[in-house]
Amino acid sequence: MRGMPFTVTTWNINSVRLRIDLVAKFLKATRPDVLCLQETKCPDDAFPLKRFKRLGYEHVALNGQKGYHGVAVVSRIPFDKINKRSFCGKTDSRHIAVTFGEQAKLKDPLTVHNFYVPAGGDEPDVTINPKFEHKLSFLDEMRDCGDYTPKKNERAVLVGDLNVAPLEHDVWSHKALLKIVSHTPIECEKLTAIQKTGKWIDVARALIPEPEKIYTWWSYRAPDWAAANKGRRLDHIWVSEALGGRFSKFKITRDARGWERPSDHVPVTTTMEL
Repeated sequence: MRGMPFTVTTWNINSVRLRIDLVAKFLKATRPDVLCLQETKCPDDAFPLKRFKRLGYEHVALNGQKGYHGVAVVSRIPFDKINKRSFCGKTDSRHIAVTFGEQAKLKDPLTVHNFYVPAGGDEPDVTINPKFEHKLSFLDEMRDCGDYTPKKNERAVLVGDLNVAPLEHDVWSHKALLKIVSHTPIECEKLTAIQKTGKWIDVARALIPEPEKIYTWWSYRAPDWAAANKGRRLDHIWVSEALGGRFSKFKITRDARGWERPSDHVPVTTTMEL
């Protein structure tokens, strides 16, 4: 079946209902096969299904809750299976996975995991900040549970707002951000450990090696985000070893940060051949 192009986008939308017009604008222009959203901030029964179906995305997997967090996968291609997992003993809608197989006419199945890792609050100190402790525990559980260590020949993709910029050139200033949540050494080590344990390939850095800077997020706090350009790479696409060499394109839709009432994250897209 090699040769079937398969395009996946990940985007922390920061409220799918508030920004559905931006999602529609992106989908009409880019037409990925699969869009993985984070921070949908929407219970499942209020998700804008009809709008997605009108846009051609008829297959939807939801793990939402009122007001906070929430993840969704919307797809033009039918999937065979949906799986959700909770972490750290909380039911806070941070993971959903879909498996494409027979219905997508794939001989070998492909699973896409969509994550929203906790942001971790402002203080990188577990003794005073329970949110940071939650984030570190979440990353440990991702590494240790075994679900995110693909078996040999298993075709898997892991995407999402992982809320860590792990490498020196994933932030505007490595030195300035060493004590800032998302780029502290302990977070970077834990995210890298998940990647190494699962032998995941980081698509962005496979195609755009360091020292080139890559950003997917720009803070709302900057009065002029584009001029300051103090970004971080928080949104990731990883593929299992079985998909190594099958991805060819990687795009960050930076313009989306300048759209009207934007998310602080932008869409990140890769294309592979299945």
